[in-house]
Amino acid sequence: MLIQILRRLGQSVLVLLVVSFIAFVVFRYIGDPTVSLLSEDASVQERQAMMASRGFDRPVPEQYLGYLRRAVQGDFGVSYRLRRPVVEVITERLPATLELALVAATFSVVGGVVLGVYTAIRRQSWLSRGIMATSLVGVSLPTFLIGIGLIYLFAVELRWLPSFGRGQTVNIGGWQTGLLTASGWASLLMPAFTLGFFKLTLIMRLVRAEMLETLRADHIRFARARGLPERRIHYGYALRNTLIPVITIAGLQIGSLIAFAIVTETVFQWPGVGLLFISSIQAVDVPVIAAYLLLIAVLYVSINFLVDLLYLLVDPRLRRG
Repeated sequence: MLIQILRRLGQSVLVLLVVSFIAFVVFRYIGDPTVSLLSEDASVQERQAMMASRGFDRPVPEQYLGYLRRAVQGDFGVSYRLRRPVVEVITERLPATLELALVAATFSVVGGVVLGVYTAIRRQSWLSRGIMATSLVGVSLPTFLIGIGLIYLFAVELRWLPSFGRGQTVNIGGWQTGLLTASGWASLLMPAFTLGFFKLTLIMRLVRAEMLETLRADHIRFARARGLPERRIHYGYALRNTLIPVITIAGLQIGSLIAFAIVTETVFQWPGVGLLFISSIQAVDVPVIAAYLLLIAVLYVSINFLVDLLYLLVDPRLRRG
């Protein structure tokens, strides 16, 4: 098991190195920092001095190693648009995105597993058929259209929920959270539902398919022949085997919630790193773009590494392999 953990750790480091090189290429060769950081009447000497101070006159391998060293230390340069350190800008926006992704992930995973198990056990009921029909909406409609529909219904027509923003937040140890205020939750409900609805339907249909296949397995027939209660068969045997492949898929989907929250944050003007990334692209704020790529890579790789560890703990066959 230790060898498998070390192998996966090595793969994670390799992925981060590749992404760091892509971020370096974006940082170094897209845009001109002298245009953004210096005034329009800056002389050629001032521009050359700026390039030299940034190390852009050195050999490319040396520039990459320097960029990698600074990135490990948390130094991603200065935002061209905001004239502030990139790490400060991202740190201010990151809590909003993480809270949105956390609530959406909890909603999608818990709801997907519960509804998937129910539709597998009670697949002939009218409620199960209605849930499966509704799931087609989450699979078929794009995220931004679901968000716009929710805004029209609950913000414009019913006036129950705010259509944009994060609501009131409180500061806890430097972490700005809206999970402790009523307006924060009111502002979070629609974005979290929009972001997690597609993942919920995906996980639900996967759990249902795996559950139905497990219920037809020989060991389930043997358990029924022994006279075990149906509840124990469903939740003690079938559900446990069903969750083994679901863990991997759910882990990948949770990582994508953070990476692809851009659309949801744009629709609801949610002040997270996704909206920051969009505004940085529009302003060609290259340091923020490069830092965002690295941040998403680190989050994605970390989540997948934890999922691999959980997978090894759940399935003893992998540990023996």
